[in-house]
Amino acid sequence: MNDHSLIDEFLNYLNYERHFSPHTAKCYSADLAQFCQFLTSDSADHNATRFDGSDHAYQAQQAGGATSGHVATTVLDATDLRKKLLEIDVDDVRRFLAHLAKQDYSKSTTARKLATLRSFYKFCLRRSYIESNPLVSIRTPKQEKRLPKFLEIDQINRLLNTPDETTVLGSRDKAMFEVLYSTGIRVSELVDLNLIDVDETTQCIRVRGKGKKQRTAPVGPTALGAIDRYMQLRNADPRSADFDKEALFVNKHGKRLSTRSVRRKLDKYLAQAGLDTSVSPHTLRHSFATHMLNNGADLRGVQELLGHQSISTTQVYTHLTSARLKSAYDAAHPRS
Repeated sequence: MNDHSLIDEFLNYLNYERHFSPHTAKCYSADLAQFCQFLTSDSADHNATRFDGSDHAYQAQQAGGATSGHVATTVLDATDLRKKLLEIDVDDVRRFLAHLAKQDYSKSTTARKLATLRSFYKFCLRRSYIESNPLVSIRTPKQEKRLPKFLEIDQINRLLNTPDETTVLGSRDKAMFEVLYSTGIRVSELVDLNLIDVDETTQCIRVRGKGKKQRTAPVGPTALGAIDRYMQLRNADPRSADFDKEALFVNKHGKRLSTRSVRRKLDKYLAQAGLDTSVSPHTLRHSFATHMLNNGADLRGVQELLGHQSISTTQVYTHLTSARLKSAYDAAHPRS
């Protein structure tokens, strides 16, 4: 074995072979760092272990040294870490789960961390670094089913009518939210859109989804009209020659908009419209799916539009429509 970080090797696999998004890879990295912290911590000596991402060393700081102004550290380099990670057994995993429970992690967060470890050790098994997967007999904690939040149609209309279309930024914001609701795409897919991805002739946009998979999503005439108004004002801006030539949605400096900026803009308009400010851009995606199914769309069709790999992911929205039908039944039927 060489000294190359096993975690780096795994993250490169996620990035370049599995085409995971940078955000997902970052979450996997953080989960693995925490697991390494747990493995290398020495509770008897009250060591506080931390992950130093600069050199991929894990340093256990002695509590006693801190009081004197000098910190004694035990450095585990990539080779030591590799050995520790590859030698764990099912009991180590169970102790890690007990540690997470003691720290009051939610079931969903614990399940995500378990999913990270499952993926990591499957990778190790495929590379023949281990002979058996220590996660095989570990069961994921049963989670409570939470239905996705969505906006009613009148709330959607209030939100979409809030931005000032007479300004460049206002017209941009209206176009963004119209596209999100019209297509059901993710906010990460929205900010990744380029000018050439919009085809007004076919009324479709080209979307680059998870895992670098491309799909075509229909976009309604209202959203296309909002894009046109935004582009007219944007092109009339004297600074437009210096704007990003590829990006569809840009900030006031002409650079591609970030997902965080979209969230900030949404928060502003939710407050102005008197709507729940806990709503996120993803809520517009939930609203799109729910309204489509409520109006008779086929589940498989909605799955394709959302870019879901598994139909089970899309089926959560049928619980929303079923709950609404049950509520209407209870209110209307004399024998309910």
